[in-house]
Amino acid sequence: MNEQVDPRAIKTLTDVREETEDVGRNSSDNPTMGDVIHRRYSRRSFLGGSLAVAAIGSTVSPLALLAANRAEAADASQFNFVEVEAGVDETHHIAEGYDADILLRWGDKIFTDSPDFDPQNQSAEAQARQFGYNNDYVGFIPLDDSGEHGILVVNHEYTSAELMFPNFARVSGAKVQLGEYTQELVDIEMAAHGGTVTEIQKVDGKWQPVLDSEYNRRITPDTEMEIAGPVAGHDRVKTNADPSGTRAFGTLNNCAGGLTPWGTYLMAEENFHGYFDGSLPWGHKESENYQRIGVPGGWYKWASFHDRFDVSKEPNEPNRFGWIVEVDPFDANSVPKKRTALGRFKHEGCETVVNGDGRVVCYSGDDERFDYVYKFVTDGTFDEGDRGANMDLLDEGRLYVARFDEDGTMEWLPLVHGEGPLTAENGFESQADVLIETRRAADLLGATKMDRPEDIQPNPETGKVYVMLTNNTRRTEPDAANPRAGNEFGHIIEITEADGDYASTRSTWEVLVKCGDPSIAAVGATFSPATSENGWFGMPDNCAIDAAGRLWVSTDGNSKEKTGRTDGLWAVDTEGEARGTSKLFFRVPVGAEMCGPYFTPDDETLFLAVQHPGDEGLATYEQPATRWPDFDDNMPVRPAVVVVTKQGGGKIAQG
Repeated sequence: MNEQVDPRAIKTLTDVREETEDVGRNSSDNPTMGDVIHRRYSRRSFLGGSLAVAAIGSTVSPLALLAANRAEAADASQFNFVEVEAGVDETHHIAEGYDADILLRWGDKIFTDSPDFDPQNQSAEAQARQFGYNNDYVGFIPLDDSGEHGILVVNHEYTSAELMFPNFARVSGAKVQLGEYTQELVDIEMAAHGGTVTEIQKVDGKWQPVLDSEYNRRITPDTEMEIAGPVAGHDRVKTNADPSGTRAFGTLNNCAGGLTPWGTYLMAEENFHGYFDGSLPWGHKESENYQRIGVPGGWYKWASFHDRFDVSKEPNEPNRFGWIVEVDPFDANSVPKKRTALGRFKHEGCETVVNGDGRVVCYSGDDERFDYVYKFVTDGTFDEGDRGANMDLLDEGRLYVARFDEDGTMEWLPLVHGEGPLTAENGFESQADVLIETRRAADLLGATKMDRPEDIQPNPETGKVYVMLTNNTRRTEPDAANPRAGNEFGHIIEITEADGDYASTRSTWEVLVKCGDPSIAAVGATFSPATSENGWFGMPDNCAIDAAGRLWVSTDGNSKEKTGRTDGLWAVDTEGEARGTSKLFFRVPVGAEMCGPYFTPDDETLFLAVQHPGDEGLATYEQPATRWPDFDDNMPVRPAVVVVTKQGGGKIAQG
């Protein structure tokens, strides 16, 4: 007899990993975003909202008012497409009139001499020349003005061994248990991490990789890198393998990312803590630092075969991760650089914008409950006519952390050694110490504790900045504007930088939408009335601004059990009568997360990353929740990049 398991009790290994982001290692007494929102909005919402609605409702039918509002907002939407129906099944779905083609899958060739993907006979050598696992960030750099030729850059965040390796995982009760690791399996996992750079081109109307391109490369945890900026050469990043403290090997857990105005690729190192194991010697100087960031996490068995991931053997190695890595995609032999001036924390991404004065501003969220929102402003200015002059702009500048005030203003607090509490008396001997322990420095400055900050995207067309706050199940105090203890669904903050000055230290903020099902009053969602039953979403994660200045939001965490729908890509209006209206454009197969998204400059192509498909329930290599995208019994489920185009050509969701 088959054991009956309550599906609500099942946790995938991805769920277990993501629960570490729910820990909330910030023990400071800084105010949370919930506290700030409550103080700002509770009185104003009552006076301007409840009383106003009551007054109008006394003379106009509430149903008529709702219908009028819905029609007015729908007509004003900037997005023109037939919405996808929300749901859960084995495949992906795209809005009517669009094609969604598979561009690259785990194991696909990256070079002309790459071996064919053979899931039953994997090797680290083969994987290092094939497309990696769990594609997350996607970026596109044009090679000409046609809109049909460019370089695609893709992050590979982590591996799911239970879905990668045949005969390795088994189901026991309500858990998937992994088998015994060998060095061969560990090395395959390592080779599947990192990033892919590949030239792509449209041929006969369809995009495909150019396998003989000089630009193609794989970046892995073994790729040699330079430690650049203020931390380079510091004693706290020196190891037995690198006594100079200037050369690191590899990059880990690359979640979202970004592109610079000079055409380089930024890889954000997020949950790097999970790769380390072992114990620091008692009383070690890094103990407090590592506790604040969660090292060692012990997710992987790499430390059993590679000493650098064992903190008892290489106690400084974790300080060499948690940075933004800059890669030159035009030179496959170039050495990537870890830009330490941008701070060390669990970077979700790093999106950039050129300020009016020519300085470059980079935004990044620290993806854990109760951590912070940051921006970095370069000292130097962008030179559009001299790419070489820009290549080290990210080594010098000022890092800020955000404090959101209850009057709707916010202050960007400088993380500068010697200013305020960031002194030797508090353990910061230099700017390098401030950057290595960015979280603790931000604690001392009184930054606002956020609900797990994910992607942060500036809109160069409007001067707005959008912050994805995916959820915070540990929030304990409900408030009038976000009345839910245990915030499961997250919200989006809209920042207005003063006078369009992205380098400003004083800004204003609003809540754009509070996410979740608006038909359930207790959820407290605030989408526009024009949002259909398919259009609402929970857990905003990544986002993009297209060339028309419109916001697109992808999600991570929707499922049959949580919301009755998969993750996907939603178009969200931010202006006018339609503000807060959301429409579902693309939905992923069961178990998957929606990553990316990224538009070509002409808005005629959209790249999306479908991460960990099939990872729902008691999923294993032999029994995934789907066999997307191949639907072949001889092939495992495979993460993949999807390319979206309009049938017959044209701009996406326009016209």
